[in-house]
Amino acid sequence: MTLFRFFREKPLGAVGGVFMFVMVLTAVFSEVLATHDPIRTDAEHTLARPGHAHWLGTDNLGRDIYSRIIHGARVSLAVGLASTLLGAVFGGIIGLLSGYFGGWVDLVTQRVMDILQGLPLLILALVMAAALGPSVGNVIVAISVPIIPRAQRVIRSSVLAIREFAYIEAARALGVGHLTIAFRHVLPNTIGPFIVLMTAQLGSAILVEAALSFLGLGVPEPYPSWGRMLSVSAAEFAQKAPWLVIFPGSAISLAVFGSNLLGDALRDVLDPRLRGA
Repeated sequence: MTLFRFFREKPLGAVGGVFMFVMVLTAVFSEVLATHDPIRTDAEHTLARPGHAHWLGTDNLGRDIYSRIIHGARVSLAVGLASTLLGAVFGGIIGLLSGYFGGWVDLVTQRVMDILQGLPLLILALVMAAALGPSVGNVIVAISVPIIPRAQRVIRSSVLAIREFAYIEAARALGVGHLTIAFRHVLPNTIGPFIVLMTAQLGSAILVEAALSFLGLGVPEPYPSWGRMLSVSAAEFAQKAPWLVIFPGSAISLAVFGSNLLGDALRDVLDPRLRGA
């Protein structure tokens, strides 16, 4: 499907793709787009209203909200992508081996995944983050662990169908090793579901990172984080300076909204059962 056809047939997915593309550009060129140092305080301009000097106003320490949101896009995207990729890769490998070999391997794996998936994503991430402590690396690990069972189930369901295809049987008849069949012949055919999974989970990862930062368990200072911006301003300054809540909250909403729209559209495009639906 060409890009023009995708825009025509999946307009909402195209809108989501545009949101995510803008977010990526913002993260990459944050140093150029920012108008101020995101961590520099200015006691003379605390809680300044949006204006010419500060496009989106300042916070209670005089830090420029616009610049912090721009740099916060880099933090949110980096944490979201890294945690989603880490969780999806580990979950995908577990799902591949579990679905291909079956038997007691699949039985034990599924019971462990049931236990992990029985806990809500945010709750499990909170437990992991509290145990590991606030840091960028620990936040990535804390968010990636709850993604593993979800990725495992998606890839396993694809592998269960693929392993019965004739070319897999032919490879076994020729004496090809099981691991070679799994990684060379089965794994490439799960790329479609894997891409959809990555896109769909990215929004959840960004939202969980914001929640962890809001609770003080996420990305620590001085890194600007959308969730931490809400944590600082939501309770004490929301009525006096509503821009402290509106702009970071809007950034989180647009990022999650764009990711979900793009993920739904890619699922329709890459899943043959849903094409034309």
